[in-house]
Amino acid sequence: MMISVTSAKCLGIEAIPVNVEVNISTGIGIHLIGLADAAVKESLLRTVTALQFIGFRIPGKKIVINLAPADIRKNGSGYDVPIALGIMAASGQTGMPGLGKYVIMGELGLDASVKRIPGALPVVEFASAAGYKGCILPEESAMEACEYPDTDIYGVRTLEDVLKIVCEKDDCSDMLVKHRARTMDGRGRRSERAGIMDFSEIIGQSAAKRGLEIAAAGGHNVLLIGPPGAGKSSLAKAMSLILPPMTRKESIETSKIYSVAGKNTDGGLIKLRPFRAPHHTSSLTAFLGGGSDNIMPGEISLAHNGILFMDEFCETPKHITEALRAPLEDRKVIISRLRSKVEYPASFMLIAATNPCPCGYFGDGDKCTCAPNRRIAYLSKLSGPILDRIDIQLWLAPVSGEKITGHRAEEPSEKVASRVLNARRIQTGRYKGTDTSVNAEMSSRQMERFCVLDEDCKIFMNRMIDRYGLSVRAYSRMLKLARTIADLDGQEKIALEHLSEASRYRILDKKDLLM
Repeated sequence: MMISVTSAKCLGIEAIPVNVEVNISTGIGIHLIGLADAAVKESLLRTVTALQFIGFRIPGKKIVINLAPADIRKNGSGYDVPIALGIMAASGQTGMPGLGKYVIMGELGLDASVKRIPGALPVVEFASAAGYKGCILPEESAMEACEYPDTDIYGVRTLEDVLKIVCEKDDCSDMLVKHRARTMDGRGRRSERAGIMDFSEIIGQSAAKRGLEIAAAGGHNVLLIGPPGAGKSSLAKAMSLILPPMTRKESIETSKIYSVAGKNTDGGLIKLRPFRAPHHTSSLTAFLGGGSDNIMPGEISLAHNGILFMDEFCETPKHITEALRAPLEDRKVIISRLRSKVEYPASFMLIAATNPCPCGYFGDGDKCTCAPNRRIAYLSKLSGPILDRIDIQLWLAPVSGEKITGHRAEEPSEKVASRVLNARRIQTGRYKGTDTSVNAEMSSRQMERFCVLDEDCKIFMNRMIDRYGLSVRAYSRMLKLARTIADLDGQEKIALEHLSEASRYRILDKKDLLM
C-alpha cells in the first residue's frame, strides 16, 4: 500500500512541496531515497524508536520511503513526522482521513515529542496558496505563523497530537494557534531597544542627527567618520528609534527570513525593524549567507527592512566591503552553489562607522600622529564604487567641554520620528502600486518623473559634477537625497537649497579633507 504525505522545503524564503511517499511490500528492510542528506537519513532511527515508544509496531516487510521530487536535495529533520505518519498509514495500523488535507512538518524525539523546525512561516504561506486546509507543525514553530490569516495552523507537542488531528475523531481546536495571536506583540524584541539612547540624550552632534533623520526618511546609506568617543555607535543605534513602523508586507518578509534562519524565537510576526551589527572580522559567508547544502541567509538579509551597522568599516576586509556592492544596488543577494542557487532579499540601510585615520584622532586637536599620506591611504581602503553607494557621509567632531558640562535636553527621538513618518507617508503615496517604497530605491524612470530640476538647479549640479568628478551613480544618489530633503520640508519640487544640503553630505569627494 502506498501513502503520500505532503511536507515542504524552503528555497530562499519560499517553500516548495515535498511529497513523502511510503510504500510497504513483500520483502525486508527500510530504504530511504530522494536525495536526502545525513540529517534526513538519520530520521529512520528516530522515527522507528518514536513509533515503538507510543505502541506502534514496525512492519516486518520492505518499506520504501521516497522524498519527491528526487532531483532536489532534502536537508534537516523536519521530515520525521511525515515519515512516521506514512509508515503508520501504509501499514494499516490506523485510519487517517485527514492526512491529505494538511502540510505536515516536524522533528521527532525518541519519546515521540515533536521538536521545533526552521522555516515554518514560508511553509504556512505555501499551504495557504496551494489550497490546503492548514498546517500541522511543532508548537514553537507554529507560533511564528499565528498571525497568518485564513489558514488553520495546529501547534503540536507530540506525535499523538498529530494523530488526533489527522484521524479526525476528536475536537482539536485547542491546538489551533490563531487564538494566541493577540498576545504576540513583539514584546520579546522590545528589550533589544531598552538600552538604546534617545536622540535627546546624545550630547551635541546636531549636524549628524540631521543627516540621520534624512537617511531614515529616505532609506539612505550613511558613513560616520570621527575619532573615538564622538558618538558614532550611539547615533547608529539611536537611529533605530526614529525609523517608521514596518508595514504588514515588510513584517511578513522579515519574519520569513528569520523563520528560515531559525531565529524567530519569540513567535508571531516581527514588528520592530532589525538592527544587525556583525563584527568586522566576520566571514564573507556570515555577511552574505551561504552553506554547502542548506544555504542560509546572512547578516545583510537578516537586516532586511532594517539597519546593517558596520563598525570599524575601514578595518573590515576589502573582499567583504566590495561584496556589498551588488546588494546595496540590487536590494537582494543571489548565492550560487554547484547544485543550487538561492535568492534572499537584502533591502537594508547601511550605517558604517570608521575612524578618520589609523591612530583615530585626526580632527581632535593635535592628538593625531598620522602623516597626511597615511590618513589618505586609510580612508582609501574604501573604494570609489562603495562610496558612490553611500549617500550621506558625516564627519563627527569631538564634543566640546562646554557642551558636555552645560548639556541641555535636545530634541527627543519621538519628534524626529514623527517627521520621518510624515516623509515616508509622502513616499508611500508617490510610489503606490510599484515595488519602490522609499526614495533611495527609485529607478531611473522614477527619477525622471519625481526629481525634475529647474534651470538654476541644473547649473548647480553641473558645477558639482565638474568640481568633484561625480559619477552618474553619485549624481543620481544626490538627486534622491535632495528628493528626501524636499519631502521632509513638505515641498513638491526639489529646490536649490535641497540640492545644496545634499551636496554637503559628499565630504569624501573633497580631496583636501585629510590634509
